[in-house]
Amino acid sequence: MEVLNQLVAGGQFRVVKEPLGFLKLLEWLFSIFAFATCGGFSGSLRLSIECAPPNRSAPITVAFGYPFRLHQVYFEAPSCGAGPPERVFLVGDHSSAAQFFVTVGVGSFLYAPAALGGYLFASQAYRAGGRGPRIDLGVTAALAFLWLVSSCAWAAALAEVKAATSPSGVLAQVGGCQRPGARCQALGAPRTSGLNTSVVFGFLNLVLWTGNLWFVFKETGWGGPGGPRPSPGGGSPKRPRPRKGGTAPPRGGTASPGGATGSPGGATSPTTARGATGDPRPRGGTAREPPPPSATRCRVLPSSRGRCAEEPPRAAPIGGGAWG
Repeated sequence: MEVLNQLVAGGQFRVVKEPLGFLKLLEWLFSIFAFATCGGFSGSLRLSIECAPPNRSAPITVAFGYPFRLHQVYFEAPSCGAGPPERVFLVGDHSSAAQFFVTVGVGSFLYAPAALGGYLFASQAYRAGGRGPRIDLGVTAALAFLWLVSSCAWAAALAEVKAATSPSGVLAQVGGCQRPGARCQALGAPRTSGLNTSVVFGFLNLVLWTGNLWFVFKETGWGGPGGPRPSPGGGSPKRPRPRKGGTAPPRGGTASPGGATGSPGGATSPTTARGATGDPRPRGGTAREPPPPSATRCRVLPSSRGRCAEEPPRAAPIGGGAWG
């Protein structure tokens, strides 16, 4: 009980809600229905053979079942003459197809809970990319193929079983029914609805095991990406290369020889002003003396390639005032 509580607390039972584990539960359940409806079948047919008076006959019951070795099933019918009763055998031996179908069902019944237990109790080892997912894929593919072969073989054998156990076909083999005055009729036919259900469950198992191949294949990692995903642009993003002696210039300005940063409008950015008046050490470089005040202005021109070009002071407007 403690182990179960630890599994629930650790979220191990979440695999049952995923297709990989949920399909294993369905495979286990449907395999039980498949081999149980076939391996547990038993049926019978009832016949009535009445000869001419004074010979009388009681109803005859012929029982058969799994593994459907019909050639070993027989009954005694009156000969409607002076001879002893006639022994009549059924026709056909379909044990190979029936036993093959049941064997595949039992194998699936045993493997499905074993694989589910591996998902629950050894999930880390199973998903580590080792041999576990590959073995699971191989066994799942083999069982899917075996379900295809066994279901087709059992469906064909079932059609022959129905023909061999039909009352009209069995009465045709009785020699006493061919004598004059004999009355032969069927009192009851075998019910083969359970055998029809076994064929349906066989093909349902085929669909389940074939569909589960995709989810098991995803765990092997063979179809997944082998490395990191590329960037949306098609290549790895490139970082700007810093200049020698300092960091990359901020966006919107260019470093000047004097340590100040100009903007296209002639104004000084807050970062440069703080570097000139506050801390004289620019980020990433050696200490420098603050530049002397100059009457000229620094302006970055397109033709100067980021360098500071001096501009003579403008004449004061009429009426005085500060620089514009």
